[in-house]
Amino acid sequence: MNGPTLHDTPVPASWRIALPHTAAAVPVARALVRTAMAELEHSADSDTAELLTAELVANAVEHTAGDGPIELVVELMATGCRVEVHDPDPAPPGNLTAPGPVEAPDPWQEHGRGLLLIRTLSSSCGHRPTDSGKAVWFRLPVAPVPRRLPA
Repeated sequence: MNGPTLHDTPVPASWRIALPHTAAAVPVARALVRTAMAELEHSADSDTAELLTAELVANAVEHTAGDGPIELVVELMATGCRVEVHDPDPAPPGNLTAPGPVEAPDPWQEHGRGLLLIRTLSSSCGHRPTDSGKAVWFRLPVAPVPRRLPA
């Protein structure tokens, strides 16, 4: 086949939504990520994207003060996806980008695994300051497309 194929064609697309500063934001964020990836038949791992998005949004709701909205940004690219959560607190998130070994979460506690999941399952992650606080982000690469055998 000559010329670009579907997977060679860039698919830049982005979504931005303000979410309430409540636990109700988590399922809304997951649904947006699921819908965005399905609509474009994006080949990044949508289950992992949903899980990590839920962790970022839950952390923003739980660990930032105020009742102003948080913002979710989903960017799909030919190379994968990037998800950011903006919140009003400028303080960096816990051990998201800590160098060296990070202390394992207490197995008896309900909390403390979100940043570990993000560090472990994403291809990269981090945070950056914004004019109104910070953005915490992760990236996922395009997942290999299963090859189909000729009929």
